This record gives sequence, structure tokens and C-alpha cells, in this order.
Amino acid sequence: MGDIPITLTCADYARLAPLMTGDVKPDGIALTLVHGTGGSWPARAEMLQRALQDPGIAGGEASMAGHLRRIDQGDRRFVGLPVFPLRNFTGRDLYVRKGGRVTNPAGLIGKRVGMYDWVASGSIWYRHFLNFIGVPPQGLEWWIGDVEGGWRARHPGELPAGVHAVPEGRFLVEMLIAGDLDAIYSPPRPSRYDRAAGPIVRLFPDFRAIERDYFRQTGCFPPQHLVVIRREVWERDKGVARRLTEAFIRSNHLFAEAQRNFPYVSPWLEAELEETEALMGGGAYADGFEANRSTIEVFCRQAHDLGITSRLIGAEEYFAEFLDG
Repeated sequence: MGDIPITLTCADYARLAPLMTGDVKPDGIALTLVHGTGGSWPARAEMLQRALQDPGIAGGEASMAGHLRRIDQGDRRFVGLPVFPLRNFTGRDLYVRKGGRVTNPAGLIGKRVGMYDWVASGSIWYRHFLNFIGVPPQGLEWWIGDVEGGWRARHPGELPAGVHAVPEGRFLVEMLIAGDLDAIYSPPRPSRYDRAAGPIVRLFPDFRAIERDYFRQTGCFPPQHLVVIRREVWERDKGVARRLTEAFIRSNHLFAEAQRNFPYVSPWLEAELEETEALMGGGAYADGFEANRSTIEVFCRQAHDLGITSRLIGAEEYFAEFLDG
């Protein structure tokens, strides 16, 4: 019997390059990775959409929050793999107006804050971070809408009472500059961001310091996307879930080894790698269930506390099919 052909989507993450080039191959699987290019945000969105909606695709990169909501709703069409192609700390994504009235975390309390989505993975971790810096999310006036033209992420559906939708034709960046918002959360850097001259700057210019403190105290390096496969693919051979996961783990290891042995992507990458390992150990990007169990529990609890899920879902239920395979 030949290898099982499986096509998955993903963004163009360097950590997945060994899988894209075929240097790493899943056992018994002829894997094709359809990926974005150039770090394009629209291409990333397309890959996530195709993973769930393209009938010619077996799965791929998907929102962690979306997978969680499907489980909450009894929708088990997709099987989650404990593979997390996108992780990101969130202190860097909090922007304010240069010269505005918010200059420190306490200044956020009671203010108008814009965010690109209410139920997305990143927005769940944003509010976990706000709790960490002493800013209760419920103490903010939330506005949900597009960051700026050309990049849309908001999920359809009603917003909770007291959470406002940005008026049609307006964008978070423009509202921040105009003074209609006091801060915004944005995954891509706003086009008007300038760390020195503004008009948009980060609330935490030295975001590494606050993000390191967050990791020390919470142990979380927030995963935001996972890899899913269609249930019918998994049911034909339940072993594909583990074999694919093992291949992603090998790809990650091979990429990390290349960085350590040849750290010339940027002038001081070697120093950065040493500092990161000293703080986070060698497994910051580790895939697999046990390595991520506690972080998944934190994510699921935060989503439940925000009312995004109707019940508390645990890590074992989140990856039930994978653990059963």
C-alpha cells in the first residue's frame, strides 16, 4: 500500500520549511503543504479559510478559538493535532496614541479600547495579558472592528451587551489617531506606527521585558493556531494524527538545530537564542500534547471566563480524538 496523500494549508512559517521542502516526511503519508508567501496577512487568512472550507484540502492551520467553539457546539468535523504553528506574546500588540492620555497600564482602566475581534484566539490571550498587568478586561469600553482597510478578521455574530461595533467605514487605526479610541490591540503593526515619531506607538516600547515577566509568572507562550484534519481523514486511519504530529515535531527540531548551528538570519540572533533558552528552556516552540497541556488549560479557562464557551472544556477534551488515536 502506498503513502496516504494528504494536503494541508499553512502560512509560510520558517519552522515548517523542512516539511515544505520534503526534508522531513511523515511516515506513510505523502504530505503537501499549501502555504502563503511573503508573510502576507491576507494570505494567512486565506490559508485558514481553505483549511476548513476547501473540499480538496484535508485540513491545515486553524484558529484555536474556532476549534474550541466548535467543540462547545458539538461540532467534531475536525480533529485537532497538538501542533501550534503560530505562537506570539501579546504585549507588543497593544498600541496607543503618542501624546495621548494612556501612558501606563493603569491608565487603560475605564478607557475606550479597540480590538479586531471578540472571540479570536489572539483576543482571548490579549485579555489574559490584561489581567496579568492588572487591567480587568471588564473595566474597559470595548470597540470591535477592522484594524485598517485591507485586513479583516472579525467573526460574524452578535457582540455581547456593552461591546460596541465600529461604525461602518471606520477603522481602529483612524479612530485611535482621531482620539475616538485610547488604545488598540492589533496583530499586524499598524501602518501609522512609528516607535519614535508616532502618531501610533506601543504602550510597552520595551515589550520584551513585560513579555518575559508574563512568561515567568504564567508559564505561557501563547499558542494561537493549531493544525486540524478532517474527521473522515482521521477515521480512515487514526494513526495519521500522531504521524503528522511527529513529523511537525521533527520539522521544528530540524529548524531549531539549523538556527543554533548557523545563526546568521540577523546580526545578533545567536545572543537572542541564548537569552531565550536561558529563560524558556529549549522547548519554547515544542509541539505535542503533554508539553502544552497546562497552557491549553489556561486558554480554555480564559475563554470560558469571558463567556466565549458555554462550559469549561479541558485540554483532554480539546484533543480527545488525537489522544484516542
